[in-house]
Amino acid sequence: MSNAFLGQITMFAGNFAPKNTAFCNGQMLAIAQNQALFSLLGTTYGGDGVRTFGLPNLQSQVPIHQGQGPGLSPYTIGQTGGSPSVAINQSTMPIHTHTLNATQTIADSTTIATNKLPAQPNVGTPPAFYAFQGAAPLPPLTKVVINAAACSTVGGNAGHNNLMQSLCVSFIIFLNGIFPSRN
Repeated sequence: MSNAFLGQITMFAGNFAPKNTAFCNGQMLAIAQNQALFSLLGTTYGGDGVRTFGLPNLQSQVPIHQGQGPGLSPYTIGQTGGSPSVAINQSTMPIHTHTLNATQTIADSTTIATNKLPAQPNVGTPPAFYAFQGAAPLPPLTKVVINAAACSTVGGNAGHNNLMQSLCVSFIIFLNGIFPSRN
């Protein structure tokens, strides 16, 4: 683009950086060879500010605009955030309630999914969530041990992918171009 601004970032569908551009991959450039671009970027994206400065790194990043939208967090130029994977634990899980449906009738199935639980087991069977139909129920105040398989801990505490649907393209920055005017 012959009328691109110096420091302008644009998406490019190719797998190379065209002449007078560079990939936005966080690479360091020499200030001596890129003084005008350094005057715009400074050390916002890295570098020592004496001999080198960094280009923005948009590899596996989603660009967002600076500032604060209604009800959103404020962001400044060069700030990064987010996480590629997230583990859900008790402190990050939304508040919710689990209900346990129960009945005092004799269970009619050995399958937890088809029964109202806990149901009273038949006399003579091991205490559990379920029993076979047929015998008289236990007295109402008899304690029944819950089958461990019905209330076991599940999950692996591993993170899940937090990446939205995406299409990979190249982000390039113009190393030469029109110096942007502030007015």
